[in-house]
Amino acid sequence: MPPKKRSSGTPQKKVLKGNMKSGSPDSGENAVLSSERHKDKEPEFVSLSEELQATNPICDHAWRIWEREIRSMDKANVRLPLIQQWGACLFIAGMELDGLSLTFTQFLKLVGLSVKQFISLVRKMDVNVDTISPKVNTALKRLENKYDVTLALYQRFVKRTELWESSWTMFLLAKGTFLQMEDDLVIAFQLLLCVLEFFAKRFTPSLLQSPYSESVSSSTLSPPTRTSRRNQGKAKTRPPEMDVQLLETLCKESDCSVDEVKNVYQTTFCAFLDSVGLSGLQGLPPLETLSKQYEELYHKNKDFDARLFLVDDEMLSPNKTEVSKVEMTPRKNLSGDDVAIPVPQTPIRAAMNSIQQLRVDLTSVSDQPSSNLVVYYKNCTVDPSEEIRKRVEELGQVFIKRFAQAVGQHCEGLGRKRFNLGAQLYYKVMESMLKSVSLNKTFNHIITFHTSLLACALEVVMATYVGKCFGRSLGASDSVETDLCFPWILDVFQLPAFDFYKVIESFIKAEPTLKHDMMKHLEQCEHVIMESLAWKADSPLFDLLKQSREEGPGEQAEPPATLNQPLHHNHTAADLYLSPVRQPPATESEPLAPGTKALRSNSLSLFYKKCRLNQSLQFKLYRMAYLRLKTLFSHLLTSHPELEPIIWTLLQHTLQNEYELMRDRHLDQLIMSAMYAICKVKNVDLRFKTIVTTYKEMPNTNQETFKRVLIREGQYDSIIVFYNLVFMQKLKTNILQYSSPRPPPLSPIPRIPCSPYKNSPLRVPGSNNVYVSPLKSSRMSPVVMTPRSRSTNCVYVSFVLIVILISIGESFGSADKFQKINEMVSSTDWSLKRRLDGGSAPKPLKRLRFDMDGQDETDGSKSSGESTLIQKLAEMSSTRTRMQEQKLKEESVKEHPEP
Repeated sequence: MPPKKRSSGTPQKKVLKGNMKSGSPDSGENAVLSSERHKDKEPEFVSLSEELQATNPICDHAWRIWEREIRSMDKANVRLPLIQQWGACLFIAGMELDGLSLTFTQFLKLVGLSVKQFISLVRKMDVNVDTISPKVNTALKRLENKYDVTLALYQRFVKRTELWESSWTMFLLAKGTFLQMEDDLVIAFQLLLCVLEFFAKRFTPSLLQSPYSESVSSSTLSPPTRTSRRNQGKAKTRPPEMDVQLLETLCKESDCSVDEVKNVYQTTFCAFLDSVGLSGLQGLPPLETLSKQYEELYHKNKDFDARLFLVDDEMLSPNKTEVSKVEMTPRKNLSGDDVAIPVPQTPIRAAMNSIQQLRVDLTSVSDQPSSNLVVYYKNCTVDPSEEIRKRVEELGQVFIKRFAQAVGQHCEGLGRKRFNLGAQLYYKVMESMLKSVSLNKTFNHIITFHTSLLACALEVVMATYVGKCFGRSLGASDSVETDLCFPWILDVFQLPAFDFYKVIESFIKAEPTLKHDMMKHLEQCEHVIMESLAWKADSPLFDLLKQSREEGPGEQAEPPATLNQPLHHNHTAADLYLSPVRQPPATESEPLAPGTKALRSNSLSLFYKKCRLNQSLQFKLYRMAYLRLKTLFSHLLTSHPELEPIIWTLLQHTLQNEYELMRDRHLDQLIMSAMYAICKVKNVDLRFKTIVTTYKEMPNTNQETFKRVLIREGQYDSIIVFYNLVFMQKLKTNILQYSSPRPPPLSPIPRIPCSPYKNSPLRVPGSNNVYVSPLKSSRMSPVVMTPRSRSTNCVYVSFVLIVILISIGESFGSADKFQKINEMVSSTDWSLKRRLDGGSAPKPLKRLRFDMDGQDETDGSKSSGESTLIQKLAEMSSTRTRMQEQKLKEESVKEHPEP
């Protein structure tokens, strides 16, 4: 039975009844279906199809989906009634054939499911590779994203004391009319604040709660100017006046940028009010007018009716697990004894905090070159200041235009503000790079490098605002929009992904204030590039690989590193962009500019650096490929561990020698094909359907990876077709070798290091507390320590003590203080050993002795600065000694329990 609705008599039900009777009988295939045509189908299915206003082709296609794939599927996977399963089949067929006439809300009402339940059901029914097409999956994802964003906005909306049905309806109308991207959480929330300001200032201050009542200005609503009857029709409508104080209060409560909200108000919101004829309105807008206009918009989009949030309709209720993640409004402590319990952040609060942190990090940075950068520019052979300024200005215009096209009308101002933030980060990182490495004089002339660096800075800004998401994957249909997610920025600047890849690692190392989540996001961008984007048909990577193969291994500057060795490189960010063709070595006929040294990056050395870059990408690719293969293998073939090195050998051979198979394809497609091929020749029962089913449950995967694979130019099909027509045909000889008595030698397993981005030193702000936990190494006590292990332990403790002293603000004036720490730690270990061996007890820690210039000193006999240091060292050493003694006693009791 469908879930019982909490609400009754909603406006939506009336519309639903009217629409069910309004279908006009068309002739031909698209006529309203009749029971006579579909006698071969279940009567209940045909009846449901009539209720959903399905056409004849939709009904036939939905029944084929049901009979071919859904009817025989595991009943434990889907336990819902038949009517709901049939409804899902009809939805899939309707989306594929563009034949749905009902809205999504009307559809859900008839099948009796909520938004989340229905989306979950459709995805569970994707039992085969082609059950749900990329087109249907894209539509589902759009609906889910829009629902999640609208739910987050509504939950934030109801936390306000004043809840007006007309204000929520106006917001939905404004969002749907003027925002191209309705699932942009930040801009939609800023628009919501504008709507709240519009309504709050029209209420009597006494009806508003604090702090809004104090924020409403008495002069906000000025009386309309009188015009003569002759000029009344020609008079322009006055734009609404913004109550700055009220808007600032709303922004302050949500940690939202006031400047950005003002920009949204003056452009998008005012344009919306003018379009609906509310610009000159002095009172509250009529709810009937707003509701009617939203009704038209909602039926045009055929999605869900977000007004049902107001009546707590179950169709829009989130899952219980999602409700638990939502932060409720924290109550202020009424007494000092109350302890504030930390609660998880809402999506809006998390987004606003990230944006605020980014703005704080860039507070002291300008969107123009700093004085230090100007000095660097002037030291170049040719001052590139004007060239860089023009390039940034041109790219800014392109960015702002594309931003407005993606987000919506009148959003150029927001795009300009985000670009300015990106320009600030761009100049900041450039200056950091120039300080940290010695770059040659041509650094500032490398156009591709500067475009990549600016694109990386903008990606950090966009990911902070939009969220760390990724757009269209390789091979996706053209109907899939990428919005502002990566790799949107590459498309805006027409920048090859391989060139963007070159700057990521240097960018992260050069920006110490970059947050951990942004570092992870850029690392994910690197993965997306290596798995698919760098392998597009027009990628410069193929030319580099071809060039390396033509030169041969004998031309390389150094032997390539093995897979089991870490890869070290000393190339700078600029070196990766210098072309050995465009940068010939200096000769006698071409003298160097006065005051400059010979360029180290001449043609030959640059080629060597490009070879090392090729190796860097190659080995990163190998390691990532092996990790993905190992993860998929652990879910499918744990009973056949001997197959893992064989599958890896085939995959590594493919990537190294048959890299053309990666052109316009995805790394995971080769992984799944290699796994299936080896299982085939080794007579291991593993179906491709099983591989695909397991793969789609793994994180960070996209079903289009196995549903839409390039077969030949302009032709796409499933991964099974790719395996049969392309992969197997290309590698048949190599694959069959593994079934012979003398298989080819196995490739070494790649060494899997930690992320290179975690190796850079991390700053410890002085305001943060540092917690040092006891060393969990084990049962090794000072009694059994060797001299080498005891020395290592002393070094570790010395390092911890130094970190603690630095974190609490202690400074070191000379190297003597470090010597004190080493001697103290060594003497403490030795004294503890003597005591455990039965020797004399150590002297009290308050009389720690340090040999400084031949004099013995005790605490209190030195100057105030060093006495504080010695006292802190003594306290920490004493605590450490007691902890060691206590641990030894506990271990002794465990090993020799009392009878």
